[in-house]
Amino acid sequence: MKNYSFILLLLFSNFIIAQVQPKDKAKYIEYKPGYYQNSILKGIEEFKQKDEVVIPNKSFKIDFTGMDIPTSVEQFTKQWHNEPISQGNTGTCWCFSATSFYESEIFRLTKQTIKLSEMYTVYWEYVEKAKYFVKTRGTSEYSEGSECNAVARIWKTYGIVPLKSYTGMLPGQTFHSHAKMAAEMTTYLQSVKTSNAWNEDQVVATIKSILNSYMGVPPTKISVSGKDMTPLDYFKNVIKVKVNDYVDVMSLMSNPYNTKAEYPVGDNWWHSKDYCNVSLDDFMNVVKSSIKKGYTIAIGGDVSEAGFESLAQTAVIPSFDIPSEYIDENARQFRFNNGSTTDDHGMHIVGYYEKDRKTWFLVKDSGSGSRNAGSESKNFGYYFFHEDFIKLKMMTILVHKDMVKDILSKMQ
Repeated sequence: MKNYSFILLLLFSNFIIAQVQPKDKAKYIEYKPGYYQNSILKGIEEFKQKDEVVIPNKSFKIDFTGMDIPTSVEQFTKQWHNEPISQGNTGTCWCFSATSFYESEIFRLTKQTIKLSEMYTVYWEYVEKAKYFVKTRGTSEYSEGSECNAVARIWKTYGIVPLKSYTGMLPGQTFHSHAKMAAEMTTYLQSVKTSNAWNEDQVVATIKSILNSYMGVPPTKISVSGKDMTPLDYFKNVIKVKVNDYVDVMSLMSNPYNTKAEYPVGDNWWHSKDYCNVSLDDFMNVVKSSIKKGYTIAIGGDVSEAGFESLAQTAVIPSFDIPSEYIDENARQFRFNNGSTTDDHGMHIVGYYEKDRKTWFLVKDSGSGSRNAGSESKNFGYYFFHEDFIKLKMMTILVHKDMVKDILSKMQ
């Protein structure tokens, strides 16, 4: 009996030791010009002739040396999705991630392989922001950012078109660039505010003229299989996605769980209160169960972390930030409150990989960092997210309502 107890104690001790997270190390990484400088900026007219001296940028990042992390998209079980594409020099990740998500849903529901125009949605989002700027007498945010649920709102009003019908780029452009355009629109709107010229029709007309000069005029009719239709017809009769069947979910302690609340960030400029606020356990269960049952997920959160490393295209939570066992609702809320967790970026979860009783997620990305490995890499346009990174740093998700039936039944 004594020997048996000793063996059990030994096995239990070994198990506990095995569960202890090793101490991670960090180092300063010198980031040389990558995909953003060498491809995106070189493909934008106003940057082509510039020969600026690029100062090496050193960042404090996790040292992945000797760590057993995913190395290839081939390790992941993947759900159908279109290939990653670049958002260029724009702050429109919200639209690229949500559009990619809906393209996957179109395929899941109808088996249609469709590539939609992100910039058609972005164009009309700028217009709606201008209207709201007038309505709020200049107190609302006007920037390139927004949230995933803006896509559904725009589609219901303006419809949507295929990418081939509207690229949002002028002839000769190879990458989107909105910096000059956004600055011009912002300067104009500030002049409106200064002079109290709150004529909505005039403001919208001027904003449209600026958009048209940089992005081109969006179509009012498109041809699909030889048939002319409006963007709203295309939305209702071709892609056949019922956007009201999709649910935005967050997990913040600042609001009661199982209630709908506002996501309190600047990019939620129209103050949507349609986010289902749930416990962190429910939040993570939705993410894991959805991807394993054949559904993809649009996500949004913070990617400005020491554990988020673009050269390795991997995101983890290092032990020098917080050990895995201490990641909970309190740690999540604490970082959101003090500003160390921000609403930086929108992406699209398209696959998963189980390893050592933990889940890694394959994340499709429209940003430049996920392309630093080079276009010849199979990992071009992807990141590998450890579940702890989702748990601590990803603030919102967009999923089909079938994946949140239990949550919706508890909503007050």
